[in-house]
Amino acid sequence: SLQKPASRTVAVAPRVCNGKAARQMMVWSPVGNKFFETFSYLPPLSENEIAKQVDYIVNNGFIPSLEFAEAEQAYAGTEITRLSQPGYYDNRYWTMWKLPMFGCSDPSQVLNEITQCTKAFPNAYIRLVAFDNVRQVQCAGFLVHRPAGVKDFLPTDKRSV
Repeated sequence: SLQKPASRTVAVAPRVCNGKAARQMMVWSPVGNKFFETFSYLPPLSENEIAKQVDYIVNNGFIPSLEFAEAEQAYAGTEITRLSQPGYYDNRYWTMWKLPMFGCSDPSQVLNEITQCTKAFPNAYIRLVAFDNVRQVQCAGFLVHRPAGVKDFLPTDKRSV
């Protein structure tokens, strides 16, 4: 005689619906809206805000370093075929301002170097990067200067659609 198969209970996963949340989400606009490193989603940092970041970097024992690049070379374009090739490094590395500030324990030294670099290259983007020599990684990177008159980013209220 044939036995009836044992009945089994099938767990039904709850329905996932993010319709309400999806309507609240915004999409970043890539048109005229370039981002560089950390904090790019914010308005440009003030001198006081930069000083606070420098304090954090130095007080945590990270190694600060400045890099700069002229506007036309500071941002990698959208030429996917060129950028996807191995060994293609245009616009990925910026010129280093002096050497990294190994052993720097005074934030004012970093701020002074930012001022000197800005005076020497007023038409360049300047970024501060910080390295953790224990973990061997870059742990911070953000713009400290944009060239005057650049229009490559939108105000924060116009960055998303």
